[in-house]
Amino acid sequence: MPVMDVSRFLRFFRVAAELDVDKNDLKRYNDFIDDKLYDLLLRGQANAKANDRDIMEPFDLPITKGLQESIHQFRVLDEEVELIPILRQIATYPPLDATPSEETEGRLPEIVGGLSLALARTFRIIEPDRKNPQTEQWTRVQQIFDLLL
Repeated sequence: MPVMDVSRFLRFFRVAAELDVDKNDLKRYNDFIDDKLYDLLLRGQANAKANDRDIMEPFDLPITKGLQESIHQFRVLDEEVELIPILRQIATYPPLDATPSEETEGRLPEIVGGLSLALARTFRIIEPDRKNPQTEQWTRVQQIFDLLL
């Protein structure tokens, strides 16, 4: 299930980075969010386990300064990302050894929003004049995030 519906997705990228994505990009976007959120949860699980806890707290997630700033800017944009699709998506992940606390789950929409904003703005950094990212740009952006998260 997509994190955002098509119209919200199109509007978000237009507002966030003046990009004209299309509904075909929604699958790429959802795959990106799915991968990066799972990566964050895996590291959060490792941090919780390193501290002898079975519950993953928000401070266990490896939120960098840049991602934190993107989360804050997402709040300012006042875009909504619904929690239910995110929790449904997490349910499809391989089982984790640490369970996210309620507070951690409550922060997931903002984290997804921050990742989404960072994604959109990264397109503008790597190709400032391109309005509609193509497969090549999606691949580059994914490689950048894989390197950093």
